[in-house]
Amino acid sequence: MALFSKKMAAQTEVDFSRLPRHIAIIMDGNGRWAKKRGLPRTAGHAAGAETFRTIATYCKDIGLDYLTVYAFSSENWKRPEEEVGAIMGLLKKYLLEAIAQMERDRVKMEFFGDLSPLTPELRELCERTREISRHYEGCQVNICLNYGGRDELVRAARAFAQDCIDGKADPNHLTVDRFGGYLYSQGVPDPDLVIRTSGELRLSNFLLWQAAYSEFYITDVLWPDFSKEELHRAIAAYQSRDRRFGGV
Repeated sequence: MALFSKKMAAQTEVDFSRLPRHIAIIMDGNGRWAKKRGLPRTAGHAAGAETFRTIATYCKDIGLDYLTVYAFSSENWKRPEEEVGAIMGLLKKYLLEAIAQMERDRVKMEFFGDLSPLTPELRELCERTREISRHYEGCQVNICLNYGGRDELVRAARAFAQDCIDGKADPNHLTVDRFGGYLYSQGVPDPDLVIRTSGELRLSNFLLWQAAYSEFYITDVLWPDFSKEELHRAIAAYQSRDRRFGGV
């Protein structure tokens, strides 16, 4: 695998000694991938799930600290019932396989979003995955599930307001760092690089607070076709940029 990585790095000029610490991905294009092949949208989601497995494992292998993926937004419930059911079925399959293989793969997993609308079985699988993950060090994969950036901010504001009512917080002492502690991503550094597949040019309610100073990489590649080589192109583009965070 090391030789393969070096070969691809030479093609895309990736410096593996200075990877971004945190990459976030909007995994878009599953439906269009299936339509191009005359397949049902559910087939696109199945192919996308395999791509996620490949990319998540590879991020761990190259030493990335954090990977955050947009798996299911709070708006995705509006999709046809059959499609939502298929996505939830794939999630169950993935979690069962992940739990069985976690001791081997040793990838930490966390979930960002409101899990309460999920079935009790899926919520229990998410919690089991979290509990096992607490024993591991290294790459942490954050799965945004029933997640929306605006909803996250509203929930954080409500939690802070409640702490003020309870005398646990002072609104005059609210800072950016303090507010960040009320988000799903508390304790996780903001993404350095946000990748969006399928060529769409929008955030789609993804990590609105956390992506304030992220670098963006947009590719026309549909998510099921996203490869290690395309990830390298994104990282190489990131490494070519001068990040000033509002300074000179």
